[in-house]
Amino acid sequence: MKQQDDGLDAQRRALLEAALDHVPWDGWTQSVLEKGAGEAGVRPGLEKLLFPKGAADLIHFYSSELDREMLEALGGADLESMKIRERIIFAVQTRLELAGREREASRRAATLLTLPQHLSLGLKVLYNTVDAIWRGIGDYSTDFNFYTKRATLAGVYSATLLFWLGDDSAETQETWGFLSRRIEGVMRFEKVKTRIRAFWQDAPSPLSTLSSLRYPDC
Repeated sequence: MKQQDDGLDAQRRALLEAALDHVPWDGWTQSVLEKGAGEAGVRPGLEKLLFPKGAADLIHFYSSELDREMLEALGGADLESMKIRERIIFAVQTRLELAGREREASRRAATLLTLPQHLSLGLKVLYNTVDAIWRGIGDYSTDFNFYTKRATLAGVYSATLLFWLGDDSAETQETWGFLSRRIEGVMRFEKVKTRIRAFWQDAPSPLSTLSSLRYPDC
């Protein structure tokens, strides 16, 4: 079964590569999927097995491929020498640079995933990416932080993606500055939150304080 899946994924990748030549002009459509299948030599009708939900599945696979390539790049990087914020910035930048190879296709995918009928897919794609980033930089927490980390990074990543899509600065340097500021803001917030939590943990319980009070007899 694994070998069969690998064979199907190879055909998916070939179809995707061919389809990406047409996406900038025609968008993520069923006709583009079919063109990609024909040019990739996929047997007629097999594209329905490879991508049962049509263009939506093609976008999902495109994002998954970028996540996979990002993880490969992170696996070859010296993450141990980086602070946590540096790891996150490096991972997000790597992911966007990979998407930048097909910038217009990425733009059209992002636009399509904001439509109401594709909202659930958009959220799934976003979650998969931020989850891959956390795992890729070596974070395997399973406690409550698992969810808060992903929710926080989802906000940072989606905001940075939107900024990146409209960034025409040299080598998108404005985007990387924006990303650094967002991460710095999150880190400052986390420090404040930690201090507040520590304060309340050390502060006396209001109930115990009230119970220790002595009132004059009435």
